[in-house]
Amino acid sequence: CCIMGNKKKTSNASYLDREDPDLPICVEQTVLVWIPLGFLWLFVPHHLMSLCRRTRVNTKHLTKLYLCKQFVVALLFLTAIAALAVTLGEDFGPTSSTVKNAPVYYTNPVLFAVTWILVLLCQEGVRRREGAVDSASLFLFWLLLVLCDVFTFQTLIRDALKLGEVSDIPRFCLFHISFGLELVALVLSAIADITPEARDRAKRNPEIGASFLSRITFNCKHPSGGSLHHMDFELAAARVRYLNKLKKHPVISKGRSQAEASENGISNGLGKGVSRDALMMEDKGKSTEKKKKKKEKKEEDYPNSWLLSTMYKTFKWLLIESAFFKLLQDLLAFVSPQLLKLMISFTQNPNSFVWEGYVYAVLLLLVAILQSLFLQQYFQRCFVLGMKVRTALMAAVYKKALVVSNDTRKESTVGETVNLMSADAQRFNDVTNFIHLLWSCPLQIIVSIVFLWLELGPSVLAGLLVMVLMVPINGLLATQARKYQVQNMNFKDKRMKIMNELLNGVKILKLFAWEPSFQSQVESIRGEELKVMKKFAYLSSVSTFIFSCAPALVSLASFAVFVLVSPDNILTAEKAFTSISLFNILRFPLAMLPMLIASIVQTGVSKKRLEKFLGGEDLEPDVVRHDPSFGRFAITNFVRNGSFSWERDAEPLLKDVSLDIEPGRLVAVVGAVGSGKSSLMSALLGEMHCTEGFINIKGSLAFVPQQAWIQNATLRDNILFGSPHEEKRFQEVIQACALGPDLKLLAAGELTEIGEKGINLSGGQKQRVSLARAAYSQADIYLLDDPLSAVDSHVGKHLFDKVIGPNGVLKHKTRILVTHGVSFLPYVDEVVVLVDGKISEIGSYNSLRASKGAFSEFLDTYAKEQNNQTESDKGIYNGCPDTEDLEIIPEREDTQPDSPLEDTVSFTLKRENSIRRSQRSSSVRVRKNSTVKKSEDANETKAGQKLIEKETMETGQVKFSVYLQYLRALGWGYTSMVFIIYFIQNVAFIGQNLWLSDWTNDAADYYNQTYPNWKRDTRVGVFGALGIAQGFLVFLGTLLLANASVSASRIIHSRLLNNILRVPMVFFDTTPIGRVVNRFAKDIFTIDEAIPQSFRSWLLCLLGVLGTLFVICLATPFFTIIILPLAVIYFFVQRFYVATSRQLRRLDSVSRSPIYSHFGETVSGLSVIRAYRHQDRFLKHNEVTIDENLKSVYPWIVSNRWLAIRLEFLGNLVVFFSALFAVISKDSLDSGLVGLAISYALNVTQTLNWLVRMSSELETNIVAVERVSEYTEIENEAKWITDCRPPEKWPDEGRLQFIDYKVRYRPGLDLVLHGITCNIASSEKIGIVGRTGAGKSSLTNCLFRIIEAAEGRILIDDVDISTIGLHDLRSRLTIIPQDPVLFSGTLRMNLDPFDKFSDEELWKALELSHLKDYVAGLQEGLQHEVAEGGENLSVGQRQLLCLARALLRKSRILILDEATAAVDLETDNLIQNTIRKEFAHCTVLTIAHRLHSIMDSSRVMVLDAGKIVEFDSPSNLLECRGYFYSMAKDAGITQEEFSSL
Repeated sequence: CCIMGNKKKTSNASYLDREDPDLPICVEQTVLVWIPLGFLWLFVPHHLMSLCRRTRVNTKHLTKLYLCKQFVVALLFLTAIAALAVTLGEDFGPTSSTVKNAPVYYTNPVLFAVTWILVLLCQEGVRRREGAVDSASLFLFWLLLVLCDVFTFQTLIRDALKLGEVSDIPRFCLFHISFGLELVALVLSAIADITPEARDRAKRNPEIGASFLSRITFNCKHPSGGSLHHMDFELAAARVRYLNKLKKHPVISKGRSQAEASENGISNGLGKGVSRDALMMEDKGKSTEKKKKKKEKKEEDYPNSWLLSTMYKTFKWLLIESAFFKLLQDLLAFVSPQLLKLMISFTQNPNSFVWEGYVYAVLLLLVAILQSLFLQQYFQRCFVLGMKVRTALMAAVYKKALVVSNDTRKESTVGETVNLMSADAQRFNDVTNFIHLLWSCPLQIIVSIVFLWLELGPSVLAGLLVMVLMVPINGLLATQARKYQVQNMNFKDKRMKIMNELLNGVKILKLFAWEPSFQSQVESIRGEELKVMKKFAYLSSVSTFIFSCAPALVSLASFAVFVLVSPDNILTAEKAFTSISLFNILRFPLAMLPMLIASIVQTGVSKKRLEKFLGGEDLEPDVVRHDPSFGRFAITNFVRNGSFSWERDAEPLLKDVSLDIEPGRLVAVVGAVGSGKSSLMSALLGEMHCTEGFINIKGSLAFVPQQAWIQNATLRDNILFGSPHEEKRFQEVIQACALGPDLKLLAAGELTEIGEKGINLSGGQKQRVSLARAAYSQADIYLLDDPLSAVDSHVGKHLFDKVIGPNGVLKHKTRILVTHGVSFLPYVDEVVVLVDGKISEIGSYNSLRASKGAFSEFLDTYAKEQNNQTESDKGIYNGCPDTEDLEIIPEREDTQPDSPLEDTVSFTLKRENSIRRSQRSSSVRVRKNSTVKKSEDANETKAGQKLIEKETMETGQVKFSVYLQYLRALGWGYTSMVFIIYFIQNVAFIGQNLWLSDWTNDAADYYNQTYPNWKRDTRVGVFGALGIAQGFLVFLGTLLLANASVSASRIIHSRLLNNILRVPMVFFDTTPIGRVVNRFAKDIFTIDEAIPQSFRSWLLCLLGVLGTLFVICLATPFFTIIILPLAVIYFFVQRFYVATSRQLRRLDSVSRSPIYSHFGETVSGLSVIRAYRHQDRFLKHNEVTIDENLKSVYPWIVSNRWLAIRLEFLGNLVVFFSALFAVISKDSLDSGLVGLAISYALNVTQTLNWLVRMSSELETNIVAVERVSEYTEIENEAKWITDCRPPEKWPDEGRLQFIDYKVRYRPGLDLVLHGITCNIASSEKIGIVGRTGAGKSSLTNCLFRIIEAAEGRILIDDVDISTIGLHDLRSRLTIIPQDPVLFSGTLRMNLDPFDKFSDEELWKALELSHLKDYVAGLQEGLQHEVAEGGENLSVGQRQLLCLARALLRKSRILILDEATAAVDLETDNLIQNTIRKEFAHCTVLTIAHRLHSIMDSSRVMVLDAGKIVEFDSPSNLLECRGYFYSMAKDAGITQEEFSSL
């Protein structure tokens, strides 16, 4: 104190050893002044740096707030100068005394003056910093300064009051003036200073304009959220950084340096101005050396273990920051038990001053508040980090998917790839949230053991031993649990696979009345799944038992050993309760470590999968070159003796292909099924491996795949495909592609929303849209993969004339057309004939006809030539010679089994299987979960424009009835039992602790006496017994709950399944399959696993909180006064939070599905996207959808922090008040109860937090019950079997009568059939024709009652079909549907799911459907596994299998629905012949595309707009020259030709 020149030398102790303590003046004048100033000076350099930098911020504008701040500091500067003046005046003025002032009176004013100048500069620096609204360091400086000055303030006041006068008036005044100014400055520095420019940004994103205070309490992030733009910027940046890291990552390409690869990338990328980025995405690990490959065969050749380091480099600052906060919080956690100890000794010591108690209470509050602040900052950073990691991974997966090679793509199904994006990225997200626990848990364990050792000495080891023993037991349980988990996942996958197929082929199930078979399949798998679930639940209840016994056992072991070791050890309240609160701290890390390790192991699996995918091969960018200077004359496509295969080591499918195509030519590619036509297209697109040779393409490509790929967007967007909209060109294309009439039929014209996979378009319409997209794109080269097969013949002719042919829209472009339609060949410039992957001949149509090679064989197989080939006969039609002279007329004689045709067919089929056409990239099927994006002009949405209703998102509170519904499913008996058991357990817990507090009072009773042994043993015994009882009760409750929840799951699932199989077809047409699948996957999963878990936790938490409050009130009855206001605040916070959180959760899940559906769509349309070079546009779109999702994820994270910080403050208040009341009623309390109450209170914060979490989680999860029950209450179709059953043999004749039959698809839509009346006699063969949308398919749907009549009746053999059950009706009719749907399972199951027929009957059917040879050639025969959707059979074989199904049924009425549309001519021929022979005695209705197939019908029905316009025999119809005649003329059938037939 020499600086002070202290006049009265009094020992410091005397200041504190009295009722009214105070700090010595010397401390107040030196230490307390220097602390805040030193703090500020640390941060000065940082602020001054921003003064030196050139700034982009508008510095001219000064806000009022800024001016106020500077003014206050300037005044403070003046007070400092004044203080210096006073001192100088006293020392050297006229009235100066001989005793000079102490040096401190000089140093302090000078220090202050310098500091205020620095503060002025700092505040200017903050203003110039971009985006800064206030400064944390300045705010903390003011806070520290005010806090330190409070001591001086009260000392001065108290001295003045004691003396009755002020001794040093000038300094007294100056101090109070500056103290007031400091307070003003503190308030000002807490307010955010937002510039006018940032104002509107801050409105959209409150975070920009948040001051330091509201940042640490998450106040700005008011849970209403606002859309978080800055988040998006940050994320975009992180994503870019992450992807760049991936690119830079030094994985040495095997066999070829990267430089070379990137040069190639540049050369072909710049051809079309594609950013090199998209082509050269993460060029990692491309190995080209085949020699090496042969040696290592199939080693894991993807680069590994680069993912983590890359992520670390990208996000390291966030990691370091959050680690710092975590460390501070961990250390603070150990301060509270020490304070508790002091508090207890304070209550025990009667001579202690009251003010000590108050100091401890305030310190407890302070420590708790700091701990809360640090913890929340840490969590905030961790969760944001997790979100960034997930986002970066999702973007990387998407980006990779656009360039991935076919090998890598075939290794995983689309579903698995989507999983990488959803599940695996999410795993990383979850682990990153808690990654710091890896070091923090061990740290906490070590520190708490040290403190415990200080309390209890070596006997801690006993408790520790118990804890350590828990770890291997938990580990054992965890491995067992993981085993069950894996089994469970397997059953889930199986069940979902069947559900998927069932929902995709639901129409077939309905038409064939096969639902019961599939229902029993699903139910049996579900049964297995529930068995495993039950085992799992029992296991987890054992681990719960151990976990809930642990704290009791640990404290029992420690205390018992402590007391038993020596008679001198007496358990005092200090020791007992400090230890208990330390054990409580210990519980968390010990419980978390095993969980953390388990989740890290799981993430390891995800990491491997992601690395494998991201490190997989890319498409080789140099297969196709784009070299404009190449070639002698302008060759557009130039293939030089190339061999191409789908996989790197596979046999090439295309061998020695050489092909030159001049610009502007129309080239047709023909060949038998499986001769490599589609593969040639893929090769030109660069999708195949080039083993030798190369391809050079000049100009841009447009591609029309064999199976049209339609996006879930409006019709117009599907055609524009990212090109700008030009009305004139658009209309031309629409007309040329014959989409005009279709647009008129669609409710909203070109703005109609198309469902996923083009669900609301017919096959022909999809194909025309796909063609229109190509035509609109104005590319240089058009690759058309058989676009004409899916459309009616007259439409096909129109498309050829108007679009593809010599006079079409594309006549000046290069076109390569794969086709089966021989009729177009005379008009092409060149024909390329493929046989077995080799080009056998090239030339014009006529030269090839003359050469009598493979081509003429091909023609002879397919067509008969006209005799009258004279010019005069050819009508000129649209400037293109009419196609009448040559049309495909398949052989009509019944071919003998040994005739060559039959042979070629079975041969083709065999070969076709060996090629496995499932490799065609376009046939990949994807299921996704779609939620429809709103069209921009939503205000003009007409009725019918939206096919798919937006998924309903519940709002507001979950109704109480939903909880009741779940409890009902659990069973009331179970529920009440569980509740009672848990209640008793809680009572036991409280009892145990009261016993402990009583025990600790023995220390006072037996002071200086020997402690009797019997007393010791009772204490330990009762304490232990109560602990074990708790564990046992929890075990019992959990077991009961497990049983109840499994039975609830069973009930809920079977209700859902039962109902979904009975809903009408309309429901499936208007609901995306993904949405239904979601109910069976996500929601059932929630009901199985999440709800029981959160229900149990919620119950335990609720009882825990109530117990705590009870104990505190017991100890300090005053506390009851505080409970009410706290409860009210708590209630409001909780309601507000739960509502927000729930809504954000819902938004999150609704905005998440578009990400996956867009991804699924992308993967299934990859070849198209790559062909058009639209990778960048899709990347952009993906980023936009992810950002949309983040807008609900980020506010959710923040709202969690908002809640947590408020709850923790509430908890801290509980601690504070329980301590405060303990101090107030110090004399009436025993120390044991004080310890009990405060150690309970210290725990309450966490429990409160959990309670709110659990209520909101329970509420979020219970939504699943709500969503499932929504689907169990959908209106069903008619009964499957009614009391009115038809006769056994019905229909034995097969007569059909329609009587004034009208029908509409859904109530409120127009009629589709307007009063149809007709009679069809037994065994008549009727052909049904008409334009697309005339109502042909509706007619069959009515026969099967897929749609019910609006009015009128249908009679079959005089039985009105609307009176009998659906299964009775459907099982007696047979249909060969339009698209052949197969289910995964054996061939046998596909033919006969109910096992009704013998093997002989099956083989007979297969023989008649020409599949016998093929099936007999398979290893498993009838047990051959069919892949999902029949992927491993060709389209032709699938169609023949459907024919075999029909042959097995042998019913009297057969309906053929356009079965010939997707099939090549050979298969078509086979089917027609078989039907002619085998179904001669049946009534056959054929809905025809190709008029040839019905020219031999007994009568033809011509439909137009839902009415019958003509109904007579084909010859009569041709004569009367009406509708049918014009259709026949279009298809090239004339009178003579028909008679010759």
